[in-house]
Formats: sequence, C-alpha cells, structure tokens
Amino acid sequence: MIDYCNSSMAVASPSAAAAEKKHWWLTNRKMVERYVREAKMLIATQERSEIVAALRLLEVALALAPRVEAALELKARCLLHLRRFKEVADMLQDFIPSLKMAISEDASSSGSLDNSSTQLSRERVTLLSVSSSGDSLSGIEPAFKCFSVSDLKKKVMSGLFKNVEEAGQWRYSVLGQACCHLGLMEDAMVLLQTDKRLATAAFRRESISLSDDIFSFNKFPLSSDNFTQNQLENPPKTESESISHLLCHIKLLIRRKTAAIAALDAGLYSEAIRHFSKILDGRRGAPQAFLSECYVHRASAYRSAGRIAEAIADCNRALALDTSSIDALAIRATLFETIRCLPDSLHDLEHLKLLYNSVLRDRKLPGPVWKRQNVQYREIPGKLCSLAAKIQQLKQRVASRETGNVDYYALIGLRRGCSRSELERAHLLLILKHKPDKSSSFIEKCEFADENDVDSVRDRAKMSALLLYRMIQKGYTSLMSMILEEEAAEKQRRKATAALQAAIQAQQANEPPPPKARVELIPAAITEHSGGNNSHCRNDNKAAAVSKSSASVFQGVFCRDLATVGDLLSQSGFNRPVTVNYEALSC
Repeated sequence: MIDYCNSSMAVASPSAAAAEKKHWWLTNRKMVERYVREAKMLIATQERSEIVAALRLLEVALALAPRVEAALELKARCLLHLRRFKEVADMLQDFIPSLKMAISEDASSSGSLDNSSTQLSRERVTLLSVSSSGDSLSGIEPAFKCFSVSDLKKKVMSGLFKNVEEAGQWRYSVLGQACCHLGLMEDAMVLLQTDKRLATAAFRRESISLSDDIFSFNKFPLSSDNFTQNQLENPPKTESESISHLLCHIKLLIRRKTAAIAALDAGLYSEAIRHFSKILDGRRGAPQAFLSECYVHRASAYRSAGRIAEAIADCNRALALDTSSIDALAIRATLFETIRCLPDSLHDLEHLKLLYNSVLRDRKLPGPVWKRQNVQYREIPGKLCSLAAKIQQLKQRVASRETGNVDYYALIGLRRGCSRSELERAHLLLILKHKPDKSSSFIEKCEFADENDVDSVRDRAKMSALLLYRMIQKGYTSLMSMILEEEAAEKQRRKATAALQAAIQAQQANEPPPPKARVELIPAAITEHSGGNNSHCRNDNKAAAVSKSSASVFQGVFCRDLATVGDLLSQSGFNRPVTVNYEALSC
C-alpha cells in the first residue's frame, strides 16, 4: 500500500510541476501583454513624461520576455521620440549595413582558422537534413547543427507570412531615422529606401486582395462645405511623409558631399570649399557627426589652398564637435608645424598619441561600434611609431629655440613684403570671420545626438576660437611693426637722398661763374717761351684765346679746374714759362 501511494505520488508530481510551469508562462505572458497595452496608452499622449514612464514599463516587459516583437518596437519608438539615438543604434546595430560590411571584411581578411570558425558560426541552423541519403551516398557527412528556438520561430513565421521581412519592417524606419541623426547618412539612406520598398510592396499586396466595394463614394463627401473645410484644415504629417522628406534631405547632403570630395581629389580646392560651405552654411541643419566630417574635409581643402587660418578654424570646430577626431588632430598639428608654431603642434601630437595608446589598450577604436572611422585598428601600431619619431623631432627643434620665428605671413595669408593696406584688409577680414563672439554660431545649425553636449561643445569652440584670435592679433601686431619699421627706414633714406641733392645744388649755386678774361690770361702766362719767338707765340695766344672763348671750352669739369688753376697762378704772380701739351688740354 505504501509503495502504491508512493508510486501514485511520484506519478502526480511531474504533472503538478508541468501545471505550475504552464501557469508561470501564462502569467508572464499576461503581464507582458498588460505592460504593452499600458505603454501604448501612455505613448498615445505624446508627452515626454508619459513616454518615459512607458519606456520603463517596456523595459520590465522585455526583462520578462526579451523577444516580444511588440515590446521591442515600442521601446525603439520611445527612444526615438526621446532623441536617444545612440541607444536605438546600440539596440539594432545588427541591422546597420556598414557594420555588416565591416564585419564581413574583417572576417574575409582574417586567417583560415578564423574564416572556418566564422563560417561555421554563421551557417543557418537546419533541424532536419533533407538530403541525408544523398550525403551518405556521396560520403560527405553533414555538419553537426545545434537546436535554436529563435531559428525555429523564424521558420514558423516564414511559413505563416508571405514576406519574412514584413514582421520586422519597423526596424528599417526607426533605425534609418536614428542613423540619420547620428550622421550615418549612407546607412540611413539604405534603411529608409528599404522601408519604403517594403511598405510599397505591402500596400500593393493589400490593394490586390481588396474588393471594389470599399471604394464607394459614401466615404468621400461631395458637399462643398465639407470639402472646403477639409482643404483649410492642415492634416498632421504622416510618418511616411516625414520619412520621404527626410530621405530627400539625406540624398541632397550626400550629393553635395560627393561633389565636394570629387573636387578635392581633382585639385579644385575653391570648388570643394564652395560645395562644403553649402552643407555647413545651409539653411537646414545637419547631424553633429556629419558636420564634423565635413569640417575636416574643408580644412584639408583650405590647407591645400594656402588659407591656414581658415583651416585651423575648421579643425577647431571639428574637434569641438568630436574630441576624438583623429583626422582633425593630425591636420591641425600639420598646420601648426607649417607656420612654425611648434609648441601647439607638439600639443596636438601628444593628444593624438594618447588616442592611439587608448585604442591599443582597449583593443577597439574610440566611440561605439557603429561609429564610422577613417583609420583601421591594424594601422594604429605603425602610425604610433611614426608619431613617436615626429614628436621626438619636434622636441629637438623646440630645444634648439626655433619657436620664436613664427611665419605670420602664412597664417594671415599674405606675401612677404606686402603693403600696409593689404595687411589691414586681410586682418579685418580674418577678425570679422573668427571673432570669439561668433565662434559658437555654427552650433545653431547642428543637430545634436545628445542635447547635453551643447554646453560642452560651445565651451570648447569658444576656447579654441579665442586662441586662434590671439594668434591672429599677435601676427598682425608683429607684421605691422615690421612694416612700420620698413616705412620709417625708407623715409629716412628718402630724406637723406633729398638732403644730399639739396646740398649739391646749393654748392653749385654758391660757386661764382669763371670769368673769361682771367681764363684768357692763362695761355699767355703758361705759353711764353724765353727768346724771341714773339710773333709765333702771339699767333698761338690769339688762336688759344679764340678757341677758349667759345662756349664749348667751359662745359667740362677739366676746363673749370684749369681756369681756377690759372686764376690762382695769375694772382700769385707766377709768370714763368711752363711747357704744356695743348693736345691734352682740348675739351
């Protein structure tokens, strides 16, 4: 009897456990359904506080049942409404196209062992082998497959629905909007286009199955009053319309960015600057990460065009929006080295070195997984070695005192030997453009992924703009002092030249004109010979007097000096004959 009772109790205990387990599952399902209903009611109010409460309910529901599709969709839409785009991307990162491509490229570039392991891990789970007999005959044994409830659910859903993607169509619209606000424009365009394609296909299937009776005119009132009233009212914009407008804006931004990068690669720097300025200075804003990337590209165009101050300003804005921008730090360090501002260049290179060391320490690039990076992880060690050598070289240059000769001409964008007016004009344009008060004006056209970042971005932008403003002012003061010194030296040279010319003219004006009578006596005193050649000497004296009375005789310096010498000889009473060669005295 006791054994019978024990056996009956043993038989009854599994059934009780099964009933308890079934009751637990039904209880959890009812609780999840209740949480989802309450969350829908709270979301319908469209108030921020109510949506936050709905999000808490959905998190509790997902803790009980993590794979409930309705709860996942409502949670994603709540996060999107609360502008918590990063959480949406983290939640649905498996559907981001660029992340899938990066994972596939990493898998293809890895070793054979890694390739085999990833291939086995990504194979679809097959519960039953259809061609088991064929495989056994061919000698190929099927690989061992594990049972997966999620894959079984997908197979059941694929049998129930005509389109497998119809169940998760909401992911494309929600994730596409989140990617747009995060600056992943290409991914957002692909996701939103996929959402439109799926919505169009679903509507086409529904329209085919609908009957003609639903298009009766009873649903469309013909009275003019109702028609005009409906026209005057502005109906709210539907989700499909907002997505279409967002997709048009995304395509416009991608088109302009593509044209700007093509111009930059072709060497048309002014054209590239014009296209990037259309994006950055447009009437409609753009996401924070997308603007940071465009500022980096425009800084590269400014650097190639020789506009150093504008390039440094764009790098400052890019770093204010994204402090871990490796490209912006590298470009600004190069710009500071170009103008021989070595301490600032060394500071940026040290910051870049810290970023590289953090990447190697954490074994991942800075930022979340879905963030777009222009550098790959395998390139970091080589870049770090070259960066260390560059830092050592700059430290040696700083130790040799090369920090005083900053090239302010290149900073302001002037040629050496420019005029004072050119310097004043260039300085005025730079000051009006890079005033510290206007440094945060670009924030108004920026769509932030997190509203809490606005104050920190504004502070970083003001600080970097103030440093650039002081550098421009210092360069203007230095160049203006050099130009003033050159103008003062030129004025002194002109004064000295004018004084010398005035002294020469005054000396020439004070000198008395040489008298002709005294000049005529010179040949008589010089050309007298002892003895009796009086007639011959008289004829020679007459010829000399006639020749020296002409105006051409007194035009040379030698003739004036000779006249002065003759005058002095006649005054001293020198009356002795002097042998003179007349051919040498000819003027």
